[in-house]
Amino acid sequence: MPLIGLTGGIAAGKSLVSSRLRELGAVVVDADVLSREAVAPGSPGLASVAEAFGPAVLLPDGSLDREALGAIVFADPQRLLALNAIVHPEVQRLAGEAFAAARAADPGAVIVYDVPLLAENAERLAGQFDEIVVVTADEDERVRRMVEDRGMTEREARARIASQASEADRLAIADRVVDNSGTREATIAQVDALWRSLADS
Repeated sequence: MPLIGLTGGIAAGKSLVSSRLRELGAVVVDADVLSREAVAPGSPGLASVAEAFGPAVLLPDGSLDREALGAIVFADPQRLLALNAIVHPEVQRLAGEAFAAARAADPGAVIVYDVPLLAENAERLAGQFDEIVVVTADEDERVRRMVEDRGMTEREARARIASQASEADRLAIADRVVDNSGTREATIAQVDALWRSLADS
């Protein structure tokens, strides 16, 4: 029952890899989904956020006002650290519950934890995985995808890439690499080979 960390920079194609692994039989746990659950209405995480940042970060229905919170934390690195100190442990708790449930349902399950910012948090996260898979793609190809698929300008796209860990940082923690610079079919073939290897391990 290996636990695999899956990561990749914006527009590298991590979603394609994650989706294919799920089709092949992996139990995929998505850190982005858990981060939303961590501050869902009625959750302990949301209560802690409201206590730390005040009622102005809540919408009238009691849910999180992400825009208001973002305006606070992205203008002040210390406030961002404070938010992360609340949310990250809650996400880890939810992830642990998801892993335990998957193992209870199938002791032989291959569990894939889809973590966009794994390299940025490698010191805190990397040790928990049996292997780390990094999805990579040429920067120019990633920029093209963001411009064509997400409506960004080239400048915006390159700024988003620059705001994340470098490709070298991601590759430094990789046990395996899936190169998504080419065709979808070529990437799927790599993922299928990866799956056979994981399923046999």
